[in-house]
Amino acid sequence: MNRENALPRVDVVGVGINATDTIIRLPHFPAPDSKVELLSAEVKLGGQVASAIVACRRWGLSARFVGKIGDDAAGKLQADEMRREGVDSYWITSPGSMSQSSYILVDDISGERTVLWKRDPQIALRPEDLKREWISGARALLVDGHDTEAAAQAARWAREEGIPVLGDFDNRYPHVEALLEHVDLIVASKDFPERLTGEGNLLKSLPGIFREFKCRVMGATLGRLGVLAWDGQEFFLCPGFQVTAVDTTGAGDIFHGAFLYGLVRDWEMEEILEFSCAAAALNCTASGARGGIASLAEIAHLRKRGTRSELAYSHELLSAASRAARASSDVKL
Repeated sequence: MNRENALPRVDVVGVGINATDTIIRLPHFPAPDSKVELLSAEVKLGGQVASAIVACRRWGLSARFVGKIGDDAAGKLQADEMRREGVDSYWITSPGSMSQSSYILVDDISGERTVLWKRDPQIALRPEDLKREWISGARALLVDGHDTEAAAQAARWAREEGIPVLGDFDNRYPHVEALLEHVDLIVASKDFPERLTGEGNLLKSLPGIFREFKCRVMGATLGRLGVLAWDGQEFFLCPGFQVTAVDTTGAGDIFHGAFLYGLVRDWEMEEILEFSCAAAALNCTASGARGGIASLAEIAHLRKRGTRSELAYSHELLSAASRAARASSDVKL
């Protein structure tokens, strides 16, 4: 999409993954060499950054999304849905390519899911696909760790304009280290820090990544137990909210959308993390990556009345770990 005039400023911009998900509900996960009658199959839209940006738009922020699709029915579906949601979208189309698709097997009892996915290499975002004007003037940028060179280009442009960059990372994709150098706030999956550093203890790996890449916040989501984050001085542990899970697909995506929302609203870190945990939990109460995006009122109600998970770490352990991390940082300085 080309425009002659300067683009209007938006609150948030997302550059990254979009996907078409087929949600297959099963009475239980199949054993090898078995047959299981499925309960239902639905086509729904997802993708890490795309779902986060949709959540921000539903919560009242002006939003823009930049992604890449094939010229197939799935790509048209993704573009049409973004238009319906009111997201200002810029799509790079790869002729003759298949848009990203996933088949998500959901255990009907627990709500846990297994993702089977396929991504045509031709729909990988490249730096030359991007235009600086798509990012310029935003209040915050969200990137993921898939197409790292394109994400790094977007993050560099944002950094040059003082736009904070939030990163959502779940795997150690090629050149992710070069991208991390341009990200201000990182909230990764609980396994990513170990994959990056080899250190399995989050109380050590989070401060280590924080020091190496000089970010403002380094965090990791803990599933139903919430999130743990380090800001260079102390650990923030926000327990999760207990809900009846229908489908955990997209919980992390909506967490990042909520984090982005709180960042734009200039909330304190404790409030951002609690809001994000509540939004992620509620998203698990419906099917699909965007099925349970709750209203601000519903999120506020859960924060006020909801039951919290047990603590992943004791207060004493976090205090000791904070002292150790600060001491380690002082020595390295």
